[in-house]
Amino acid sequence: MKLLRYGPVGQEKPGLLDASGTIRDLSGVIPDLAGAALSAAGLAKLAALDPGSLPAVPGSPRLGPPTSGMKNLICIGLNYADHAAETGSPVPKEPIVFLKSLGALCGANDDVIIPKNSVKTDWEVELCIIIGTKAKCVSEAEALEHVAGYAVGNDVSEREWQIERGGAWDKGKGCDTFGPVGPWLVTKDEIPDPQNLSMYCDVDGVRMQDGSTRTMIFGVKTLVSYVSHMITLHPGDVIFTGTPPGVGLGKKPAPIFLKAGQVMKLGIQGLGEQTQKTVAYES
Repeated sequence: MKLLRYGPVGQEKPGLLDASGTIRDLSGVIPDLAGAALSAAGLAKLAALDPGSLPAVPGSPRLGPPTSGMKNLICIGLNYADHAAETGSPVPKEPIVFLKSLGALCGANDDVIIPKNSVKTDWEVELCIIIGTKAKCVSEAEALEHVAGYAVGNDVSEREWQIERGGAWDKGKGCDTFGPVGPWLVTKDEIPDPQNLSMYCDVDGVRMQDGSTRTMIFGVKTLVSYVSHMITLHPGDVIFTGTPPGVGLGKKPAPIFLKAGQVMKLGIQGLGEQTQKTVAYES
């Protein structure tokens, strides 16, 4: 299934994308895509529905983040061998874990705000894991039992703040709109091998990233298990799993960074596409 949330910011309703590409309203079935709705039993209930029996949503509404009620936006750094190489960094011996502010979360096609005084805002297409049930100290063998599905993410990053200003990476990761997720949650039954998905990111029509989850250092099972031993994972939580090469920071002969008025388009095989316009900060 492809599950989504549609409507104005803060007023999103749950929905389902049917086989014809029509959004079907789920608000008469569940209050939101959160909590128990993301469990195996909750997803089975939704899968048993006849999409044709659900109200069709007219037009092309805004799509919000595909889950709500999350407690954590977790990110994994330098998790692709070829990305680590382009940045001149050693391959991590254990996953590098950092957090995005929940305020960074936004819809897949929402505008991305270039922060005030930013000069090094960058893009990162990433596979996102969406947690379905509470996970605490789970084994790798158990990990996928706690996963509802996957989505496309853009781990937008301010590199000066992340790298040059001292302290944790979080400084350059948690700005408003720096976490587009979606357009929808694709349930894990539709993605039998999350470690074999092609992915890309274009900026103004130019292909910047062209990679595959095959080059991930730590896979989905490992990441869910590893993080769950440090941070209790809750339904709706999102794990950004790292990015392949081609980020602006790694461009040769000189880095390339985003300016207001540009368009990012990114996608992952089987998970859909996002398109964001960059806009200048306004107080």
